[in-house]
Amino acid sequence: MVADAGPPLVLMAVGLVLWLAVSATLAGISIQTIGVILFVVGAVWLLVEMIQARSFARHGVVDEPVVYRDRRL
Repeated sequence: MVADAGPPLVLMAVGLVLWLAVSATLAGISIQTIGVILFVVGAVWLLVEMIQARSFARHGVVDEPVVYRDRRL
């Protein structure tokens, strides 16, 4: 199973743009602080996606037929 990394990367990119490129406040709320929060949430989300993808890849079930042999006496 492949990790779905698109949305967390977009969230991180938006967060970085708000954090590093925008220097404004909106009704007492710093846009830079919102950018930091979005970046951290995106990074945690990406980390969770990677861990889940790795754990699903390890637990693959292999269905092999059982082979019985006659024993000669």
